[in-house]
Amino acid sequence: MKTIVTLFSFFFFLFSADAQQVQWANKLIKYSSDLGGKQFGIKRILGKPDAFPQAGNSPNAWTPKKALDGYEWVEVSFEKPQTVKQVAVFENLNAGCVVKIGVDTGSGKYETVWSRKTNYKTPTFKATIPADHAYYFKRKRRKVQEAPDVLNPGIEHAIIESAVSGVVAVRVEFNFALLPGQKQIDAIGISDSETPLDAKINTNEAFDKLQPSTTVALDGITPTNPTLTSDGKKMYITAVDEDKDLIYSFSKNADGSWGNKTIETVLNTGATYNYIDYASADFLLKGGNKYDKGTNETGYEIFSTKNATYEAVGPIKVTAYNNYEDTSDATMTADGKVLIMCLETDFTQGGIDLYFAQQKEDGTYGFLQNMGKIINSGADEDMAQLLSDQKTLLFSSNGFSGYGNFDIYVSYRLDDTWKNWSEPINLGSKINSSEFDGLPYYDEKNETLYFITSVDGINVLKSIAIPKNKLTKQN
Repeated sequence: MKTIVTLFSFFFFLFSADAQQVQWANKLIKYSSDLGGKQFGIKRILGKPDAFPQAGNSPNAWTPKKALDGYEWVEVSFEKPQTVKQVAVFENLNAGCVVKIGVDTGSGKYETVWSRKTNYKTPTFKATIPADHAYYFKRKRRKVQEAPDVLNPGIEHAIIESAVSGVVAVRVEFNFALLPGQKQIDAIGISDSETPLDAKINTNEAFDKLQPSTTVALDGITPTNPTLTSDGKKMYITAVDEDKDLIYSFSKNADGSWGNKTIETVLNTGATYNYIDYASADFLLKGGNKYDKGTNETGYEIFSTKNATYEAVGPIKVTAYNNYEDTSDATMTADGKVLIMCLETDFTQGGIDLYFAQQKEDGTYGFLQNMGKIINSGADEDMAQLLSDQKTLLFSSNGFSGYGNFDIYVSYRLDDTWKNWSEPINLGSKINSSEFDGLPYYDEKNETLYFITSVDGINVLKSIAIPKNKLTKQN
């Protein structure tokens, strides 16, 4: 483990340089209320912050029943006893409602160590992301839209006058009537130092050393879904219009630019949601077909690309296929043996999750299986691309600490079950912004990442050079 950490220079929420001891709540004891469900539920306050530092409305945070104007409380315990000088409460919506904090040193009783003083105000800041992810991004094939800013997230750094040793649990009380608007609690942490606890994004310092990304000119197209052939010479793009989505292809010029804009008539089988999600040496995975629920159809089909022509091979079928929405995203291995889909089902960890299905002897796929809690959050994980090593997975999410709305992450498969993945790593500020960033596609031949970002509410295709050995996991 130490070798991996050193190799990738992970910032697993490091805090100060003075070696303060930090723990995050890892178990619930009691609480006043819970909305229930996997999103916005009380268990979302456990563990490290994941709605910070971007803050704002998040299904990864606890929304109590009386969050608008009532009294609520929660009691949480920690993995091991420690000395506590600071209790930090991460309030990602309208901070300033913590009124009392008590600590338990093992007796089961709470001693009050901090209470809000008259006229005391919690330092807050203006969130950089919209209040409602669904309003911002709608669903995956629509135009990105602007949304209002969320005001007043903040972190209550409650400094205890005299440090208390042997603390095993903390009780935090809230008066949500102190401020108007919705409230949410992301995390509760303890420290033996007065140095303010602050969430850091889990990234790799190598990503911050990349050269800036550049905009890819596409002859007037508003793009989505960039997908490249394995030789890096051809790119498929879906052009977003008001009433239709059409697949175009571009050829790479000698100077690295993209030209020879061609509408791919054979691939545009419907009026909307036409897109290529994967391109192997001899076939394409195309999405966007209409399908009837209950038939195992997914809306995806395979097109052969042999002999420089497109030929429909057949639909992708998954046993007992179910999707809460009409759209999804997908990728697969080059041999077609494993299909990865991004959608929402009864087995979700929150919203849209990453699932996998294995191919059966008849060419169809078995049951979709959730890829686990490490890679799937209480929010959305979507827009995936699996690299040729079958271990490196790129995807976009609004469920982990990041720079803005949707950010692009990488995770690595840890075994052959397809259910164990490493903690997602943010690709850094050279790629991710305070706006939407998603739909990544890595050209392994030319070691270049293509992705869609939002600029003033409009989709723009970007590219950035990333050495393959910096992106893939090295054993």
